[in-house]
Amino acid sequence: MVISMDDNTHSSQIDWQYAEECSRASCDLKELERSIDWKQGLAIALGVPLLILPSIGYFTGYVWAFSIIIWALTIFLGFFQNLAFGELATVFPKASGLPGYTQTVFGSSSNSNNKGKFKFGKFIGGFSAWSYWFGWSPVLAIYAILIGSYLKGLVPAFSGVPDTLLSLMVGALIFGSLAIINSKGLKNGAMAGYILAVVSLIPLIVITVAPFLTGDFHLANITSSWFPTDWTWDMKHILILFGIFAMAEWSACAWETAAIYGPEYKNPNTDTPKALLVCGGICLVLYVLVQTSVIGTLGVEGVLSEPISPMLPIANLTLGALGASIAIIMLVGAMLLIIQTAFLSSARSIYSMSTEGNLPAVLSKLNSHGHPMNAMIADALFNMGLILLGTPTAILAASAIGYIFANGISLYTYVKVRNDPKLSKLDRPFKAPNGWKNVAMATAILNIPFFLVGIIYLNSLELGWATTGVGFFVLCLYVPLWFYSQRETRKTEEKMAAEKEAVIV
Repeated sequence: MVISMDDNTHSSQIDWQYAEECSRASCDLKELERSIDWKQGLAIALGVPLLILPSIGYFTGYVWAFSIIIWALTIFLGFFQNLAFGELATVFPKASGLPGYTQTVFGSSSNSNNKGKFKFGKFIGGFSAWSYWFGWSPVLAIYAILIGSYLKGLVPAFSGVPDTLLSLMVGALIFGSLAIINSKGLKNGAMAGYILAVVSLIPLIVITVAPFLTGDFHLANITSSWFPTDWTWDMKHILILFGIFAMAEWSACAWETAAIYGPEYKNPNTDTPKALLVCGGICLVLYVLVQTSVIGTLGVEGVLSEPISPMLPIANLTLGALGASIAIIMLVGAMLLIIQTAFLSSARSIYSMSTEGNLPAVLSKLNSHGHPMNAMIADALFNMGLILLGTPTAILAASAIGYIFANGISLYTYVKVRNDPKLSKLDRPFKAPNGWKNVAMATAILNIPFFLVGIIYLNSLELGWATTGVGFFVLCLYVPLWFYSQRETRKTEEKMAAEKEAVIV
C-alpha cells in the first residue's frame, strides 16, 4: 500500500512503494474503493459477538461459572488492544487493518537499494499478516461444517448424505454466494450484514433475555459453581487458564476486524475508532449476558449435557417446542453472518500481503469495482480443503495459534510506532490515551509468550499434538510463498529498470 508520510523525509521511499504497487496490482484501480461509513463497517463486523456460540460449553467444562469472568476480562483486554489498533488505523489510513500496519512498519526500511538482501523486517511484517489471515480464514470452514450438521438435524432429507459431502456442498454454496454478493464492493456486504444481524442477533438476544423474564434464571447456579471442585492454582491449571484466555481472545477480541476496513471507510480517521468502540461495547454486553444466562438457567451440569448447542434447551425451556426450531434457524443465520465477516477480513489480509510484496502478485488484483476477488477465491478454495478435515474443534484450535501470533506482533508494532523518532511524529487524528504504549507492551507480552504457550498446552491436552502441528505447518507455508514473492518482485523491478533504460537511450 502507499503510505502517507512526511514528504521531505520519506519521498523517495513513497515513490518506490508506489512504483512497486503499480507493478504488482495490474488493474486500473490501485486502491480499495472508499464506499462505506462506520455504521456499515460495524454491520459487517457484527458477526463477532456470535463467535461465542461454539465456546459456551467448552469453557464451562473447564472453569464452570468463572467462564463469565473470563469473557468480561477478555473483552476489556480487547479494548486495550483495539484502542492501539484504532490509533494505527489513523496513522496509516491506507493500510488494511492489522496485516497492513505490521507490513508497513516492519517493511518501511525495505527499498530498492537493498536488492538481494534478506529483508528481516519485511519478513516479520508479512508473517504477522499471514498469522492474522490464518486466525480468521478457518472460520469459513468451521461454520460451514457446523451449518451442515444443523441442517442434517433439521431436514430429514439430508440424513443419508455423508457429513463431509454435505459440508462441502454447504461451503461451495455459501462461499460462492458471498463472493458474488461482495463482488461489487462492500456496500452489498454491509447490506447483507444488516439483514443477517436482524436474523441472528435479535433472536440471540431474545433467547438470552427470556430466562430472566420467565423466572427460569437462578443466580445460585452461578454463585455455587465458580470453579470445578478439583481446581487448584498449580502450573497445570494456570497454563489451562492461559489457553482458555487465548481461545476467548480468538472470539471476544476479534472485533478489531472493524479496523481492517480502514482503506474503504469514507472518513477513516473518524469512522475507524467509532466502529471499534461501538462494536466493543456490543461484544461486552452480549458475551457476558449470554454466558451468564446459559449457566444461570441450565446450571453447569445442564450446560455440560448439551455442550455444543446449549442455546437449544434454553429455547425449549422458555419459548416451547417452537423455540428449538427458531434457535436452529437463528444459529444458521448467525453462522452465515460470521462467515461473511471472516470472508471479507481474511480476503483483505491476502490482498494486503500481496500488495506489500509478501504473497504472489496475482492476489493483489482488483476487479472493476475495486474488490479483491482473486484473494477471495483463493481464500474460499483453502477453506474447501479445510472442510475435508471434518473436525471444527481441531481447526479452531489450530487457528487460535495464528491469531495469538498476529495480535502479539501487532501490539509490538504499536509500541515501535510510538517509540520510533520518525513514526511517532506522524499525524494521529485518533490517539489512545497517554502511556498507552505501556499498556500495549503488557498485552503484547500476555499474548506472546503466555497465551501462546497456554493454547499449545491446552491443545496437547484436548486434541494431542496433531492440532498444534497443523497450526505450525500452515504458518510455515508462508516461508516458501514469501521467497517466491521476493523473487517475483525482483524480476518485476529489473524489467521496469530495463524499460526505463531503453526509454532513456
